[in-house]
Amino acid sequence: MNSPLVMRQIREWWPVLSLAAIVTLVTAIAIWMGGDEIKVTLTEMLIRMTVVIATYLFIGNSGILSFGHIGFMCIGAYAAGWATCNPAWKQLMLTGLPAFLQENEYPFLLAVGGGGLLAAIVALIFGAAVIRLSGIAASIATFAFLAIVNSVYSNWDSVTAGTSSIIGIPQVVGPWEALAFALVSMVVAYVFQQSRYGLMLKASRDDEVAAKASAIDIVKVRLIAFVASAFLVGVGGALYGHFLGVLTVDIFYMGLTFVTLSMLVVGGIGSLFGAVSGVLIVTLIVQVLRAFEAGFKIGGATVALPQGSQEIGLGVIMALILLFRPSGLTKSREVPWPFTTRDARPTAAEQAQPAE
Repeated sequence: MNSPLVMRQIREWWPVLSLAAIVTLVTAIAIWMGGDEIKVTLTEMLIRMTVVIATYLFIGNSGILSFGHIGFMCIGAYAAGWATCNPAWKQLMLTGLPAFLQENEYPFLLAVGGGGLLAAIVALIFGAAVIRLSGIAASIATFAFLAIVNSVYSNWDSVTAGTSSIIGIPQVVGPWEALAFALVSMVVAYVFQQSRYGLMLKASRDDEVAAKASAIDIVKVRLIAFVASAFLVGVGGALYGHFLGVLTVDIFYMGLTFVTLSMLVVGGIGSLFGAVSGVLIVTLIVQVLRAFEAGFKIGGATVALPQGSQEIGLGVIMALILLFRPSGLTKSREVPWPFTTRDARPTAAEQAQPAE
């Protein structure tokens, strides 16, 4: 076996391998040491990790800030919910569904794939219309998409139950299932950013004029990333629905958008390491603030933060990060290779690192 070649392959994949090992270790330790409450928190964190990584796949590589990705999460969640919900309940409450959904109940994995596929199809249609935009115009267009999805799903009573809830969705997603999808999303995001499309998209992010002069089809590479990102976000939505067991449209709106973008900004918007570490850090911060909101005793008195402190705390942290470390806690860099080898040539991942 060619040892230098093996070491170079390990070095090439080190950013995603190290992150996968860390997240798996954290999950195993939390499950071993914690109770049911810890498992619930852990599952939600891992599902959000899938969504944040998927959002990074587009935002981090294109440089376009999207406020609309939670709309794809909503689409994926409802599509999967339609597929696995009890047919008797669907025939009673969701009279506008097509017969193949209304009268049947499908396996979980098929439903998850269907949710991601529907989100990707919507992204392809929407992206074909607006992905030519750049900067603030593109961001506003994605926010408009989120508002449209929320409005449609809130008022389409015969298909989404409107502002009521869809119940009876099997709760089959636990920490191990959520971990499996989070690891897959890491691999997909890393493979994309190392692919020729990912490298061309990063080139357009860094210098759009130079990218066009190099014959890069910017609209095409952005659309590919947008659709791939929407598919993974839709999968995350499907997981979330099967974690909660109930779906309400209001879940997938501004609150979840704010938390998702907070995780990406805090960790570092330009790297997979930033996306994963942002989820871990923000989840820890939210849990601490939630504990303070619940209150603690000092002597004979109970001290508690006011309700809403989680959002205030995240807002303050985001402001501080943007002021003092605009590229995030990881400086938008991948996990560095910790060893010294004879082959000192930089890998593709290292070549793509942003300059200091």
